[in-house]
Amino acid sequence: MTEKKQGPASIRNKASSILKKAAGAFGKARAELSVIKPRTFLVLAIAGIINAFGVTMFLFPVKLYDSGISGLSMLLDQVTPPQLTLSLFLVLLNIPIFIFGMKKQGLPFTVCSVFTVSVYSAMSYLIMNVLPIDVDLVSPLAGSDLLLCAIFGGVISGFGSGLTIRFGGAIDGMDVISVIFAPKIGISLGSFVMVFNTLLYIVCGIVIHSWILPLYSIVTYFVGSKTVDFVVEGFDRSKCAMIVTTEADRISDALAESFRSSGTIVSATGGYSKQSKQILYFIINRFQINKLREIVRGIDPNAFISLQDVSDIIRKRDE
Repeated sequence: MTEKKQGPASIRNKASSILKKAAGAFGKARAELSVIKPRTFLVLAIAGIINAFGVTMFLFPVKLYDSGISGLSMLLDQVTPPQLTLSLFLVLLNIPIFIFGMKKQGLPFTVCSVFTVSVYSAMSYLIMNVLPIDVDLVSPLAGSDLLLCAIFGGVISGFGSGLTIRFGGAIDGMDVISVIFAPKIGISLGSFVMVFNTLLYIVCGIVIHSWILPLYSIVTYFVGSKTVDFVVEGFDRSKCAMIVTTEADRISDALAESFRSSGTIVSATGGYSKQSKQILYFIINRFQINKLREIVRGIDPNAFISLQDVSDIIRKRDE
């Protein structure tokens, strides 16, 4: 049998169909990326520079290890030929992971992450290979003091990582891997990252025949993770007050007058008494807790007050 040749019209139709699909995909990608503001890239560039500064000026010179893919890249830099550098491994390991997770995380997240990692890698190469800064033996700022290097390296790199997360990206591919695989094996994201880092530090100790540096690296990981939490969630978290009362209207008016903000009232029923009650949802800061307690107790001594941390508040403001 001979294959039936396609005519010019059929070829043109297929080409037109391909072009339409490409144009549609381009339009969709453009619409998705339109949510990324120019200032976001500026902040992400600063975050990449900060992260590179913390790693190359404090951790790398004394052979302490960062967490996640960044820490793995530092280990590979030490055990591979000189041509394979930290900055190269940061790109080779992180970017494929971000692209792999694009379907789950979305195009804007992937673009922001790849951009930040590229800046992180480029700045690391600049500090270690171009600028007249000696980062081969000791930290230029903390010398050979491992504790200082662990703490300040963790704080600075954690600040860069937190800034990246706050503005819609990630600076380490381990965040994406944990999102994809942690639910499949039934553990939390934090536990997944902790297990990876534990295994990483064990391997580091075996490779370098010493446990001192991996143990100090755990300090870096702890300090860095806490710094990320502070940057992402804020140093001064707000408090959510849930007030169960029968005087919600009076309490709401008193709180609004005192704090110049309003709350939300929800109808409820007592689980034991079956009496009709109301729940007042009100946001305050930690300095206002005592005053809120005094106002509520002054109106309804039997009110039940529950306080919880609020990491972020998103509201629509009148223009």
